[in-house]
Amino acid sequence: MNLRDLFNLSLIGRANEVGLEWQGAEYTFGELDARSDRMAAALTAQGLTQGDRVCVQLANRIEMIDIYLACVKTGIIFVPVNVLYRDREVRHILNDAEPKLFITAENIPETRAIASVAKINMDGDAPAALVYTSGTTGVSKGAILTHNNFAANALNLLTCWQITDRDRFLLALPLFHVHALGNGLHCWLISGCRMRLLERFEHQTAAAQFLDFRATLFFGVPTMYVRLLETPRGQAEQIGRAVRLFVSGSAPLPAAVLEEFRALFGHTILERYGMTETMMNISNPYLGERRPGSVGLPLPGVSVRLAENGEVLLKGPNVFAGYWRREEATRDAFIDGWFKTGDLATKSDDGYYTLSGRKSDLIISGGFNIYPREIEEFLMEQPEIAEAAVVAEPDRVRGEIPVAYVVVVESFDAEAIAERCRAKLASFKVPRRFECVEKLPRNALGKVQKHLLGS
Repeated sequence: MNLRDLFNLSLIGRANEVGLEWQGAEYTFGELDARSDRMAAALTAQGLTQGDRVCVQLANRIEMIDIYLACVKTGIIFVPVNVLYRDREVRHILNDAEPKLFITAENIPETRAIASVAKINMDGDAPAALVYTSGTTGVSKGAILTHNNFAANALNLLTCWQITDRDRFLLALPLFHVHALGNGLHCWLISGCRMRLLERFEHQTAAAQFLDFRATLFFGVPTMYVRLLETPRGQAEQIGRAVRLFVSGSAPLPAAVLEEFRALFGHTILERYGMTETMMNISNPYLGERRPGSVGLPLPGVSVRLAENGEVLLKGPNVFAGYWRREEATRDAFIDGWFKTGDLATKSDDGYYTLSGRKSDLIISGGFNIYPREIEEFLMEQPEIAEAAVVAEPDRVRGEIPVAYVVVVESFDAEAIAERCRAKLASFKVPRRFECVEKLPRNALGKVQKHLLGS
């Protein structure tokens, strides 16, 4: 079986039921099936066949779903691209993935009525998507996620979080991110629940969306939950009576936010732990203790081990097939068959895992991964800057924000540098502050000691 077979439980089995709400319109699963058939025909008419890549840089919209389903049906590999990426970042992905087609809002393929799409024979190990994630070197790598990876992940979540066709799922996460794509889209399509898709999360209208849709299920990042704390108590209590599960991921959820949210909405947010290369690994239980600060217990079929240094090692059907065209990076990512996450954790006597840091200096801001080296390299291309080090600074709303420490060689205009960053880097990567220093702290081997910056 592959994802098409699982999606058909809804696309065919619930063809007459409303599956999606988008911008005030309703679409049945049967209509979504027909739309994606037309999109599949449009892609194949442009010469794309099984194994080809299509890069897609779109904000949330129904066509994003059409394209993904079309890829699943035809064996074309779906490559989502962050809509905040600039030319420099997009160029790297295009050069690496070598897609036959790059879809943006300006060139969404036109579709027309067709009879049906031929069934492609694929096993579960066939690649479904290529999702780019930065490594500790700062070089973005494509994680190959197979049909089996997505299926194992979704089936775990459907079971463990008790997601059914009775749910009403509010999705405001970006579909180019594995959180929404791997968890949200697949749980929706396989369970057959009703989903309302939002273009983006807007905290000014979030409460109204919850109340109007009568949502029972919501996936978010800590930044969203911080914003939801601004909800008036009466509305929060009304939302809390309808929702059965709030899930948080993509960045650590501060224990204080969990407690404040529980007091306001009457719900304990379920925190879990995943990453692009593996999707979901560990989760607090649906029934049982959701421990503040902890990411919970390993999901079924996922084996977790802590190395001597505390690094989290993983095995399971959710673990990706490797990095696209990077055999050495793939070999380096595993040790004796275990995937090295780069995250550090501790384990309690009763099996709960708590993340304690990262081997790399990854910054997670509002759910987006930021690798400092990429920003540092760009900063050091600027004539005013001799050296640069980018570190995380705690932020209540975004969790962490990037701050740059720079050694300058001539007159320095922070706003001018920030403007150059905004032109070349995604907005969430732009340092929120620049600190000029005489020199960067280094150890005897010349390595920058980032932990001394800001102290």
